[in-house]
Amino acid sequence: MAKKMHDTPNLDQLEDGPWPSFVTGLKDLAKDKDYVVDLLGQLEESYKTRKGYWKGGTVGVYGYGGGVIPRFTELKNEDGTPKFKDAAEFHTLRIMPPPGMHYDTGTLRQFCDLWEKHGSGLIAFHGQSGDIMFQGATTDNVQKAFDELNEMGFDLGGAGPAVRTSMSCVGAARCEQSCYDEAKTHRAVLNTFLDDIHRPSLPYKFKFKFSGCPNDCMNSVQRADMAVIGTWRDNIRTDEALAKKWFVKHGMDELVNDIVARCPTKTFQVKELSKIKGGEHISTVAVNDTHGIEINNQDCVRCMHCVNVMTGALAPGKDKGATVLVGGKSHLKIGGLMGTVVIPFIKLDTDEGVEQLVDFAQRTIEFFAENALEHERTGEMIERIGLTNFLDAMEIDVDPSMVNSPRMNPYVRTDGWDDEVAKINAKKQAA
Repeated sequence: MAKKMHDTPNLDQLEDGPWPSFVTGLKDLAKDKDYVVDLLGQLEESYKTRKGYWKGGTVGVYGYGGGVIPRFTELKNEDGTPKFKDAAEFHTLRIMPPPGMHYDTGTLRQFCDLWEKHGSGLIAFHGQSGDIMFQGATTDNVQKAFDELNEMGFDLGGAGPAVRTSMSCVGAARCEQSCYDEAKTHRAVLNTFLDDIHRPSLPYKFKFKFSGCPNDCMNSVQRADMAVIGTWRDNIRTDEALAKKWFVKHGMDELVNDIVARCPTKTFQVKELSKIKGGEHISTVAVNDTHGIEINNQDCVRCMHCVNVMTGALAPGKDKGATVLVGGKSHLKIGGLMGTVVIPFIKLDTDEGVEQLVDFAQRTIEFFAENALEHERTGEMIERIGLTNFLDAMEIDVDPSMVNSPRMNPYVRTDGWDDEVAKINAKKQAA
């Protein structure tokens, strides 16, 4: 039987209303755990004073330099003893999830039993970093918990100035929009950087994220130092039977208003079937006996809106691969940054393609380690030194797809372009 609960009037208010509350969950755990009783006491104190009372320190497991987030209480009695002694230490273990975040129920139950035995019972699936967060353990129990997790086949994730735990979407396992094998690619890249995950030695953190299509369910463009996003480079595939079935249910108004009008690059046109000409870059599909859609694939920017609305009737092309972006991040020194396209297209359906991606990732991290300032993300480094210098170091030719923002002036002087092309060709031949 756990000790008596502390008075928590502020926390109690969070249980009002129609939505489930984390406070209710903690109170359930506190019925059997003095540890969580005192955790609620400290949390109530923070709600009263509007201050946090956790400080860092050094806690780890044998052989690893990161992966454990230490938290020690700063709330003390007059004699220096912790005010809430049973929750004086509340460390978190970051555990690396499987690619695609696949689990069976047996594994999940084993996680719960293990953490009720060694920790608070509080588990978070999945944080911004992708880790499974086993939250709340004493210093003595950190190693014990990790040993059992390791026996289950799980490893510590990243923390500190290191390569961080990656995330990949469920992708090819269950999603028809997938453009490459996300789990295989995720595993190949992460296995290459295990030392950089477990022994922090970079200027700051570096994150990989793998999304199987441009829907980017991992939000990798905004969050990953290196984002690998599935795409295709041939024409959108069409299925006439499914298009007609969709049209019977939704009609012309929805086709025009929800697909044609919402296409950001005006790729779609609804035409009479007799006026659809087709062509090398044109996809066509009839929606009834008189009208059809003409899709100019040269204008398509792979936003996925049409494919999401007419799933099956429209689908990604057959020539699939991925686009690699570098430099995405949230706030910090210069605010949020979206990733910049560095490799517009790479095939990942062979071991050779995956090896090329791994090689690029290795060169990027080595350059980041040598050139970034302390506490500076990859995107901030590129902003500081310039994208051109980064591309030169990566030995990648400039491509129009790398443009950060479109030019504002539609008029461009072309005199001298032929001379420049001749110089570039002569240089290549000499090399």
